[in-house]
Amino acid sequence: MLLITLSKRSAVEPFHAMDILAEANRLRQAGRPVISMAVGQPSHSAPKAALDAADEALKHGRVGYTDALGLRDLREAIATNYRFRHGAIIDPARIAVTTGSSAGFNLAFLSLFDPGDAVAIARPGYPAYRNILKALGLHVVEVPVTAETGYTLTPASLERAETKAGRKLKGVLLASPANPTGTVTGREALRRLVNYCDSRNIAFISDEIYHGLTFVGEETSAAEISQNVVVINSFSKYYCMTGWRIGWMVLPEMLIRPVECLAQSLYISAPELSQLAAKAAFSAENELDVYKESYRTNRDFLMSRLPELGLPLASPMDGAFYAYVDTSRYSNDSMDFAKRMLAEIDVAATPGLDFDPVEGHRALRFSYAGSVSDIAEAVGRLGGWLK
Repeated sequence: MLLITLSKRSAVEPFHAMDILAEANRLRQAGRPVISMAVGQPSHSAPKAALDAADEALKHGRVGYTDALGLRDLREAIATNYRFRHGAIIDPARIAVTTGSSAGFNLAFLSLFDPGDAVAIARPGYPAYRNILKALGLHVVEVPVTAETGYTLTPASLERAETKAGRKLKGVLLASPANPTGTVTGREALRRLVNYCDSRNIAFISDEIYHGLTFVGEETSAAEISQNVVVINSFSKYYCMTGWRIGWMVLPEMLIRPVECLAQSLYISAPELSQLAAKAAFSAENELDVYKESYRTNRDFLMSRLPELGLPLASPMDGAFYAYVDTSRYSNDSMDFAKRMLAEIDVAATPGLDFDPVEGHRALRFSYAGSVSDIAEAVGRLGGWLK
């Protein structure tokens, strides 16, 4: 038998949310009435304009390759969106269309960092950041975000983390609104962070995939503040197009060609069909804002009910569509808690260990991107189970 040695870079932690989702799907296929609050997938369909555009494209066989950086029309539409939503004038040449935001992170990390470079991320934070960085041989510096720091990164917290790590930071990655905390980093706080990184030649990457889903605070794009930042966004969340795998990057001029060359070899291009649908999605804001209001209804309900059930909020719910709660009243093993909850009451949620390997054993994340009726039913089951 051939013995193959696996690479060290493949030894990353599983994405527990996807494991929970797989089990939820298995139970649902077996006839169980599972309600999934495990992953950040809107229950709403892609907007009608996007579906119509995709249908028209299919009729004409528009399913081929495009330029690696994306269709010119889509890049111009994205630039126009920044002008209207953020007052930022961006040359469409600085925009790269990607195969979801995941490809955007890969392209950003590969074009900016070498193996061994130190990159700071928030803890708790999206687990794929940590896993991709580690797989690429980068040194991950996890910076605790607490009430003291406003649940976001600050220049002071970065300085402390850099000192503790004993190495200079090469990059900083911040999400606003953030997953799982829901933190919205305000304009001045974001400006201080970007200026801090600029002054120290630290690359700043801004994850803005939950833009459009801000309920409290200022929704600011880092592209408004500096042309040196890398902004990553996606049509998955606000635009309800998760499976279309379509996102974008706003790049400093010096990164355009390196990202293009990497994208040519890694991805060739984002799917043409998805690009055509994404361009049409920009005309659907009235429809999408109705969806947003359903998330707001879910948010308000969970903000009230979860603490009443003994699951206090562990962070704000100012944006995105997550409730991050403290489970320590019932369990200090969030993985076991999540598995029992799924097995016994058919409600799926994500253990906090995904987001925080230090404190996440006593936290759980609920996604409230589902329907209002499903969220209400899930909380009703949860209330009976906890009693």
